[in-house]
Amino acid sequence: MTYSPLTTYSLRLGDTCLVLSQRLTGWCGHAPELEIDLALANIGLDLLGQARNFLTYAAELQNERLDEDRLAFGRDERQYHNLLLSEQPNGDFADTLMRQYLLDAWHVALFSRLAASRDLQLAAIAAKAIKEVRYHLRFSRGWLVRLGNGTELSQQKMQRALNQLWRFTGEMFTADELELDLAEKGIAVDPRGLRAEWEAEVFSALRDASLEKPAESPYRTGGKQGLHTEHLGPLLAEMQYLPRAYPDLQW
Repeated sequence: MTYSPLTTYSLRLGDTCLVLSQRLTGWCGHAPELEIDLALANIGLDLLGQARNFLTYAAELQNERLDEDRLAFGRDERQYHNLLLSEQPNGDFADTLMRQYLLDAWHVALFSRLAASRDLQLAAIAAKAIKEVRYHLRFSRGWLVRLGNGTELSQQKMQRALNQLWRFTGEMFTADELELDLAEKGIAVDPRGLRAEWEAEVFSALRDASLEKPAESPYRTGGKQGLHTEHLGPLLAEMQYLPRAYPDLQW
């Protein structure tokens, strides 16, 4: 199926939220503390709500008997447009927390600008989401600093997680023709303009957490164009199993 540029852009935003939400649900009943368990679940629900808003809008734009459920459960791996960082495995708590923090900092910068979009629906979704992602950032940054300055083991785990995930961060600031065209029209956000704010937040947090910025290495990209790591397929298989096994089932 061929999507319009605005539909594709909405899917990119929604898919990243959806995949990250699905990752966080994997912690239900397994987090280190009950409070953290509930916090991760609530953040996952916020992200799911954001995903629903973007996917519902994408379906309305496409106008081909689509809805949020068909987009979430009916597309295959190559038809997803999420950032590669969002699909990386949960690993241990350090891996999940670092992935969350890096994306939270990006979401705050992104939605702050998207709230001024000339597309009123995108602006409304972003204006609602910014209140949520600012809380997400406070949560993940707080734990980043706490664990970075905790025990020797917790500091080592946080640094290892940062080193492993860093190669996926560059994709957040790469722009293709679709995004540049929509940004020129005042609809989308040029991702290149987010890097300075994101780096200011992240580098400050790393200093506060006694963590070191990883050495530069080749960045991994392609998620926005449907080229994913080996981790997305199994995640989608688990997420989509029930609606695909019983299509159009009414609960």
